[in-house]
Parts: sequence; C-alpha cells; structure tokens
Amino acid sequence: MTKINVIGGGILGASTAFHLAVKGAEVTLIDSSYKGQATNAGAGIIGPWLSQRRNKDWYNMARGGAKFYPELISRLAEYDERNTGYKKVGSIHLHDLDERLEHKYNHAVKRKETAPEIGEISLLDEKETRAFFPQLREGYRSVHITGSARVDGRELKNALLQASVKLGVNIIHGEAELIKEKKEIIGATVNKKHTYYADKTVVTTGAWTKKLLEPLGYKCLVTPQKGQILHMKIEQENDSWPVVMPHSEYYLLHFGGGHVVFGASREDNSGYNTQASVGGQQEIINACLELAPGLKNAEIIETRVGLRPFTPGFLPIFGRIPDTVNGYIGDGLGASGLTAGPYLGRELASLALESETELNPDNYSVDNAVSVWNND
Repeated sequence: MTKINVIGGGILGASTAFHLAVKGAEVTLIDSSYKGQATNAGAGIIGPWLSQRRNKDWYNMARGGAKFYPELISRLAEYDERNTGYKKVGSIHLHDLDERLEHKYNHAVKRKETAPEIGEISLLDEKETRAFFPQLREGYRSVHITGSARVDGRELKNALLQASVKLGVNIIHGEAELIKEKKEIIGATVNKKHTYYADKTVVTTGAWTKKLLEPLGYKCLVTPQKGQILHMKIEQENDSWPVVMPHSEYYLLHFGGGHVVFGASREDNSGYNTQASVGGQQEIINACLELAPGLKNAEIIETRVGLRPFTPGFLPIFGRIPDTVNGYIGDGLGASGLTAGPYLGRELASLALESETELNPDNYSVDNAVSVWNND
C-alpha cells in the first residue's frame, strides 16, 4: 500500500486525502490550521460559466469543478456525510443595461453547448428579478441560471475530513517541515517532534506554500490576497434564494434561516494579516447597500477573513514539484478555491497514484510559481 503525506488541510487537501483513501492509499494529512485559511472563510459560488476571465485553462478547471460537485456530494453520502453545505439554488446575474444583459444571456447560451449542467437560462425583467431578492435596488434586470449552487467551505471541508477518517486517514494537527534527500521527499516532521515517513508527498498549503518549500531551496511565488466577508441575518427564510451576482467583483449568497453573506474585498500586499479592518468593512458595507439597500436593517453576525493563494498570471498550478520524483503540488486557486478545489483534489490524487487525469498538468505548469533557487 502506497503511503502518502498530504500537507495542508483546506478544501484542496481534504479532497486530495479523501480521494487518495478511496483509491486505497495509506494517507496521513498534516494540517497547521493557520489562521486565515481561505476555506474556513469562504462562501462558495458554484457557477463559473459567465465569468469574464479569458484564460481557457482556468475555465476548464472551474467548469470541471462545477460539473464534479453532484458526483462528490453523492459519494460523500455513501459515507453518511450529508451535511456538506452544498445546495443547487440557481443564480441571478444582474445589470441595469439591456445591452449588457443580452451579452450575458448570449454568453451563457454559448457556454451551455459544452456545459449542459448550466441548466435553464432565462432573461428576467425588474419585477421578476426582485421577486427572487426583494432587498435589491430598483433598476436591475438579470440573467437567471438554474444550474448554479452555493457551498459553505467549512461544512464541505469537514464532511470530506470526516469521510476520510472513516476510510482510515490519519489527521495530524501541527506545523510540518518536509524532509528531502536528493530528489525524494521522504517525509515530514511535525512541530519538530514527530516524523511521518511516506512514499509520496502532496503539498496543498495554499497561501503558506512559500513557508513550507523555501527551507528546501525553492523559490516560491505563491502570494496571499486578503478577503473580508460580511455575514448578516435577515428575518425572511431564504434557504432557496439564488446566488446574486452583480456586475462587479462582489457576490451575495443566502444560506437559509435568514443567513446572508456578502463579499468579498480583494486586498493585495496585505501579507498574512488576518484582522478585519475599518477600511475593508467600509468598502464591503458601501457596496452591499448600493446593491441591496433593503439590507440596511440586517443584523451583522460576523466578519470572516481569508487569505486566498495566487500565482503569477492568476492560473493555478498542478503537477510534480521541481527536482523531485515523488512530490506533487496543487496551489493558486485564488477566489475559485471552493469551485475548483474538490475537483483538483481528485486530480491530484490520480496524479500521485500515476492514474489518468482529466486535466493536463502541462497546462498548469508548476514552474510558473515554484522553482529551484539558482545560486550562480
């Protein structure tokens, strides 16, 4: 039985460990539980089809992630894990200009040709749009897509970890340091005390990959981007309300019981600061009330802060760690971590076990963000 260490217990690491265990590997998952883990802060929108990003490789990964979700939820149910935070509720994509709405609609129709999971697509007038979300500012019309879903990152990660334990995965909490001999990563020491040897190692440490790899002589260009997300409560029951996508970088989700989430800020050069800030809160609240003035009396429950991992060019990396024969990495999912993370975890598991993958690692070159330091 192949022994594999997975370093990092966010959504990507949890999915990787789960799928490795399903395939029969002996898995140890080591998680440092750093404050600011993106998965714990994230409320995910599963519906990448109308994204304006032009990178086809990014879209193929995100589209694969959205398509994979029903299969994953069904597989977790086999292990009696049904509290996944996932629900298909559809989405409304807003605009106040008819020309832009027509463009969104036509874009969705075109995307459906290769992604039938997008579901039904329709144009909604202002009255129909506000019927889906009464707190919305007047003037918005929308494109309605039935295939979109929402997911709570904490709940899905916990479901994956609990299913993994049932499959025999050993979960260790602590800070890992990799042990490398020539071209092999032979294991990891946790908290400088206990060593866990393995035949292979998969790195899924997100924004903290630099800290893990640089002691081994690597140059790592994965950087954190801070995001603040506002959680509110309203009086209405909103369990089946759709995801709301304005014509901006923000989003709004409904999680039932009046729970509303609005976000998120995108704060570069923030380092590893995980404190909620006045400026970030002001940005989010102003944008929220501009979109939905009917939320002015909503109760603020909490603010969550996460550190998204980004790579140069904003394209995730996926493949073998340079100068190793048994080390693998997935990183740089950025704001699409909850969309693509579970799917990429399955792909990483297949790659580590030398099975066929749907994604071609050559399209997500690790060299774009991780390389061996040249001392010349």
